[in-house]
Amino acid sequence: MNEKASLRARAEIDLAALRANVRELRARAGGAQLMAVVKSDAYGHGAVPCARAALEAGATWLGTATPQEALALREAGLGGRVMCWLWTPGGPWREAIEADIDVSVSGLWALREVVTAAGEVGRTARVHLKADTGLGRNGCQPADWPELVAEARAAEETGAVTVTGLWSHFACADEPGHPSIAAQLSVFRDMVAYAEKAGVEPEVRHIANSPATLTVPESHFDLVRTGIALYGISPSPELGTPADFGLRPVMTLSASVALVKQVPAGHGISYGHHYTTPSETTLALVPLGYADGIPRHASGRGPVLVAGRVRTVAGRVAMDQFVVDLEGDRTEPGAEAVLFGPGDRGEPTAEDWAVAADTIAYEIVTRIGTRVPRVHVGA
Repeated sequence: MNEKASLRARAEIDLAALRANVRELRARAGGAQLMAVVKSDAYGHGAVPCARAALEAGATWLGTATPQEALALREAGLGGRVMCWLWTPGGPWREAIEADIDVSVSGLWALREVVTAAGEVGRTARVHLKADTGLGRNGCQPADWPELVAEARAAEETGAVTVTGLWSHFACADEPGHPSIAAQLSVFRDMVAYAEKAGVEPEVRHIANSPATLTVPESHFDLVRTGIALYGISPSPELGTPADFGLRPVMTLSASVALVKQVPAGHGISYGHHYTTPSETTLALVPLGYADGIPRHASGRGPVLVAGRVRTVAGRVAMDQFVVDLEGDRTEPGAEAVLFGPGDRGEPTAEDWAVAADTIAYEIVTRIGTRVPRVHVGA
């Protein structure tokens, strides 16, 4: 039996596709540098292999949410510029500074912890000041920006920090034409201008995420941060498929059929009997469930390619398994069931599962659990 057939399930990660996506995104970014965002284990694709492939294809920065994610990249031997932005009080500032990681600061408490840590390790910390231009999450409000900039400049004068970046994040870039996009760009330009007038000389100014990289060229500045687009998923399905943007999905999720059996008409399937067989039929058991990240919300709706046709999950998705009704068709245990992939073979896509679960494709790929091995190909 080959390795593919022997696995209960696998998430195949096409690194050649990821590198091609990086090259396409770089071209669309114009003269801006590209940050490959590999937070949340590279959106479920495997942070270290994906980060390495992205750098090979020309990404010049890596981005993570948590400092632990950034430190793991360094521990794996990855060089280059790494930035992380989701900090809480008492975080590993010293370790990040020692690992040459750029850190994000949204408020005075964080800047003061950075300054203290820099003094303890005797090194200058590289800091990006984040502006809240309208998203309302992390970032410094315009009213508080002068105080943060002034204290950052004072810290620069002592050698504790150097402000290497000024940045923000869009709220509605996946809705081109949304009035908040122009409004946020205007606020960002004003906040950058204020900081620069105060003496800040950033290496990079950045606000563009994946959708803005693809559809808002005036937002590119010095650096674009691409996350979901890196993995070949459209950040704005209403505007185009991955192929429309020159991208290719990187993950293919499949499983080996665990059991095939004949059942009579009127047979209840899975918990609650929300599906009963309309006639005598053949059932296939797929050994993936919500513990593996298959959304229970997609019960009765999730699409699966089995035995040459796209079927629908029959009944509820359970913790470890679900059933599909083959409607009398035959297959064998060990046959491949493909939940999603690029769509080349007629298989569903992550976007199809997002529609079935009333969510976004970001969540579909990111939630695939650790019981599913990532098999990286195209290295």
